Amino acid sequence: MRSNTKTTVGSYLVTRLEQMGLGHVFGVPGDYVLGFYDLLEASDIKVIGTCTEIGAGYAADAYARVNGLGAVCVTYCVGGLNAVNAVAGAYAEKSPLVVISGAPGTNERVRSPLLHHRVRTFETQLRIYEQVTAAAVALDDPRTVPMLVDSALDTCVREKRPVYLELPRDLVSAPCAAPGPHRPVQPHSDRASLDEAVAEAVALLSRARRPVILAGVELHRFGLQAPLLRLVERTGYPVAATLLGKSVISERHPRYLGIYEGAMGHERVRRAVENADRVLILGAFMTDINLGIYTARLDPARTIYAHSGTVAIGHHHYDDVFLGHFIARIADARLPRRRTAVPRAAAPLPFRPHSGDHITMRRLFARLDQFLDDDTVVICDIGDSLFGGADLTIHRRTEFLSPAYYASMGFSVPAALGAQIADMRRRPLVIVGDGAFQMTGQELSTITQHRLNPIVLVLNNKGYTTERAIHDGPYNNISGWAYHRWPDILGDGWGCEVRTEDELEDALRKAQAHTSSFSIINVQLDPLDCSPALIRLGRRLARKVK
Repeated sequence: MRSNTKTTVGSYLVTRLEQMGLGHVFGVPGDYVLGFYDLLEASDIKVIGTCTEIGAGYAADAYARVNGLGAVCVTYCVGGLNAVNAVAGAYAEKSPLVVISGAPGTNERVRSPLLHHRVRTFETQLRIYEQVTAAAVALDDPRTVPMLVDSALDTCVREKRPVYLELPRDLVSAPCAAPGPHRPVQPHSDRASLDEAVAEAVALLSRARRPVILAGVELHRFGLQAPLLRLVERTGYPVAATLLGKSVISERHPRYLGIYEGAMGHERVRRAVENADRVLILGAFMTDINLGIYTARLDPARTIYAHSGTVAIGHHHYDDVFLGHFIARIADARLPRRRTAVPRAAAPLPFRPHSGDHITMRRLFARLDQFLDDDTVVICDIGDSLFGGADLTIHRRTEFLSPAYYASMGFSVPAALGAQIADMRRRPLVIVGDGAFQMTGQELSTITQHRLNPIVLVLNNKGYTTERAIHDGPYNNISGWAYHRWPDILGDGWGCEVRTEDELEDALRKAQAHTSSFSIINVQLDPLDCSPALIRLGRRLARKVK
């Protein structure tokens, strides 16, 4: 039961966020939210001020992916609308993000309807956020604030999607009922649906000779990596991951196949998945990129597809089944062990730089694969940063972040901020194209302010390489920056420019040793050099734009 004592609207929200394990909030202040910022500063939650609201959104999204909950706090319209794209990406990729926006006071709206920052009506921003969040509410009545806050935060955790809370500035200090004990959201399954789904799945898997697991992003979001590992080790099933689900299991595990992305991926992985007589798909988004622009060949008659509260087996659909309950029950079932051979790529030879040779995308990623260690989290921006990064061997689980479905450029640098704040034990390796860096690279300023030490590799090919591969034109060229000179601008950090393999080798060694602040390496690449995966992707997408 909720306490009869009183608190304030703002304090109620802060308390609930603290109770749910939130340690940091990212944002940019503004006059409509300054009162709430004061409450945050007085709490145990640390405020991380960023250069832009979209940078705050990306950082909070990455923080949520690592921590399990993230938050961004902005002012009305000029701040909130600037963050919308980042929030839309979090919605598309199921990241539990709380958006808190200040708003004009309820009394001000009566006296002065032409208040600054307003777009059309006072409800415009709320209506926009209704389209990109799982719940959007205005905290404009102290009597309903406890119920609305609790419901929205429960929705965020249960659905792993953003929610939006709009807080009028004159209600931050308004009294309301005090919060009671926090009761974590417990996942629910309909018992009958779960029992029937498990029974049918077990029957099919028991008869399968070549079963394979295809693991997706929802295993990251719901923290189901451990049950997945138990299922793999008890059954012996080989496991592949989708691109968005990459690093859901250690990629050194003996039963790990690799990334499945249809014809865009490695032939050995494609064959293993598509020739399986039963594919157990767990928590995957079956998107165009995950499916190699629809080059995947997955026969629905041979799949068991569990995701987002639903299990689909052929034409049978079982609703209200939590993915974690389904995986646990399958792992506990008496399934025959299958020790199907796992096709593996040839072990890479130790990388030896060819002195004087210009660095290429293929050789760059071959070197980076051997550069990673157990304490690295890899953060790839969209484009060839991601397609090349898909082949990197991630040592631990959930140590690879990328906007692989929503595919919004500019994610990676602010994401490094959020990811390292969430887990200081991991050092980010950021792989970002020059075009994406120009969108949000200024968040290196925030990274410097908080003494973080990511290694940032800018793949400098003078433009938008993904678009060049799809449909080239002069609009794909961008202005050149001296990216390695950012330490001069910020008065901190270490940077260098590389063109050859031996220069790259020297730069990586120095960046690894430079742990007191960020390092940035400006990797000069041929404008037409791109990964084999991007070439295949470009050819398929080109057919759609002609």
